[in-house]
Amino acid sequence: MNDRPSDARFPREFSVTQTHAFHQVDVFSSQPFKGNPLAVVCDADDLSDAQMAAFASWTNLSETTFLLKPTVDGADYRVRIFTPMGELPFAGHPTLGSCHVWLAYHGKTGMQDIVQECGAGLVRIRISDGRPAFAAPPLRKSGSVDAETLATVAAALGVASSAIVDANWTDNGPGWLSLLLKTRADVLNIRPDYAALGHFQVGVVAPCTHEDEVETDFELRAFCDNCEDPVTGSLNAGVAQWLMGKGVAPQRYVASQGTVLGRAGRVYVEKLDDDIWIAGEVTGVIAGSVVI
Repeated sequence: MNDRPSDARFPREFSVTQTHAFHQVDVFSSQPFKGNPLAVVCDADDLSDAQMAAFASWTNLSETTFLLKPTVDGADYRVRIFTPMGELPFAGHPTLGSCHVWLAYHGKTGMQDIVQECGAGLVRIRISDGRPAFAAPPLRKSGSVDAETLATVAAALGVASSAIVDANWTDNGPGWLSLLLKTRADVLNIRPDYAALGHFQVGVVAPCTHEDEVETDFELRAFCDNCEDPVTGSLNAGVAQWLMGKGVAPQRYVASQGTVLGRAGRVYVEKLDDDIWIAGEVTGVIAGSVVI
């Protein structure tokens, strides 16, 4: 772990500082390659913002996280979350995946309650049925969607107005706007026009029925940044707050996401007292070291 490669192996423009433990995990799936991948770099306190951003761009995953020592009382660890384009204050699957790696890396797998420090503040995490779960953050924007915006989004998704049951802002940071559709088939049949969708970050959800022959209660899809996200913790958190508030969703359910992409994401949602917890399996795929 502490052996440093000779300078001859690296171009002059790279400053080799340290070898870091590195993990890549699959979040929201008990099967490798069926969830949402996440790269995690441990003991990253010595890395600069530029180094973190460059490595996250290189992995080309939706998110890469860096584990650091906490800077505030009450936190067990600190995480910084980067996309290939920049840093995020909070995201769902990076929170669960980072917690899983931190617990294993530090031999704390028996802990049941963890506090993560991130750009959005302190996030409570608990272990529920062997799965990490985060407490859904409060919505920054909620309420109905204006008719013009709804028409634009529906047209970009190719969704007929007759298939839309309701629409609401479910923004807990990324800017989510969510549509409740009538059937699971309505969700799975969407073929988005990303150019027409523009800057909107859109989630769609529909209840599953016995006719769907699936073991989950809801089907979701997430369209953001000109692509479809396989499994999305922040969207599921916002949708849960909305649907439970409407009385559409029970206080405990399982959602599936990523079906169209060939994934098998499963999100476990539970309301306890005033908190809604978003949980998912985390499966290790790659473990090793990286020089940054």
